[in-house]
Amino acid sequence: MKFSPLAQNNACKITLPVEMVMTQTPTLRAAILQKINSGMIQLVIDLNQVQYIDSSGLSVLISALKKVEEQGGEIVLLSPTAGVRALIELTRLHHVFSIYEDETAAIDYICNELVS
Repeated sequence: MKFSPLAQNNACKITLPVEMVMTQTPTLRAAILQKINSGMIQLVIDLNQVQYIDSSGLSVLISALKKVEEQGGEIVLLSPTAGVRALIELTRLHHVFSIYEDETAAIDYICNELVS
């Protein structure tokens, strides 16, 4: 997993690993929640490399979303692979998360979301 700060102080891109399965999710969840607790509440979560995600992996995304929303932030998903997108749609999470295929558009949206 990789954290990349974005132009706005409270914005970050998180690149997730190839697999998000039960054995990895406690570590992933803790790292993401620590970033959120440190003030990163505008997140682009890059799913481009994720080849497999199970229900515990989806729960990491949902936990992160709940936490950022409590603090007035937002999460967008970036470039989910075909299999991951199918699971997101099957679980109807595409109604909960905004999904972007274009990285520039996702970053522009997140970095400008709180600027008014």
